[in-house]
Amino acid sequence: MVSGPPLAFLLVFFAAPTLIMVLASFRSPGEFGGLAPLVDASGRIDLNVDGYARLVTEPVFAQVFVKSAGYAALTTLVCLLLGYPLATLIARSAKKHRDLLLLLVILPFWSNFLIRIYAWMIILGPNAALARLVNRALAAFGADPVPLLFSAFAVLVCLVYVSLPFMVLPLYANLEKHDRTLLDAAQDLGANAWQRFWRITFPLSLPGVYAGAALVFIPALGVFAIPDILGGPDDTLIGNLIKQQFLETRDWPFGSVLSIVLTAAALALAGGATWVARRSGGASRA
Repeated sequence: MVSGPPLAFLLVFFAAPTLIMVLASFRSPGEFGGLAPLVDASGRIDLNVDGYARLVTEPVFAQVFVKSAGYAALTTLVCLLLGYPLATLIARSAKKHRDLLLLLVILPFWSNFLIRIYAWMIILGPNAALARLVNRALAAFGADPVPLLFSAFAVLVCLVYVSLPFMVLPLYANLEKHDRTLLDAAQDLGANAWQRFWRITFPLSLPGVYAGAALVFIPALGVFAIPDILGGPDDTLIGNLIKQQFLETRDWPFGSVLSIVLTAAALALAGGATWVARRSGGASRA
């Protein structure tokens, strides 16, 4: 059966770890970290919902989730604003130039993810040309200098940098298939460029927008390396919190609770994006 190997791969490397994480979320933390024995000294099975109760009763975790969603939403919006014109440019370029332009979009994937993050440490560092230029401009207006590194700005810039190709590629795949005769017909009927874009191009591109938004928002929601390296003390996101629970405080049950909630949120967002894209696609074809 052709679907057998892929199904087995998903079961072993995705379904089984998720099931282990679900079971761990109902366990108790061990005395020295990790997981306590499933059967305690009295022979009773130690399963509880303490981790979920902690998540609900302590508002700091909800605040971290909201902050993470805010970073992910802002990253998605900026990627859309930057990626849509770029995808349009590639889709409308001559065929002999499209492959080169697409290659330039995916070129950052050829280098290691962490190397690209550390490169931004150099670009945004206090002695870098960008920081000196920005602070000179601020000084000209009488403002105090600001650090670009270890700030929310650095986190957002790097999130946009690593996420932008995931917005451009779905948009390009959609825009490249548009029928140009629709725009010509609208122009013949008196529609200007702005009207042609909002009434024809943008509605037809909504499936690509939804796909790109999901591909950007979901990874940005759970990212931890970028805030860890480029962010300050106030830039802890849910990914950092999960990493801390597993590697620093060694509270594996609560780390599993946070992971399950994050996974459920990501699945809900992916399902919602798919549903909206299908409805939008059906409406545009109608």
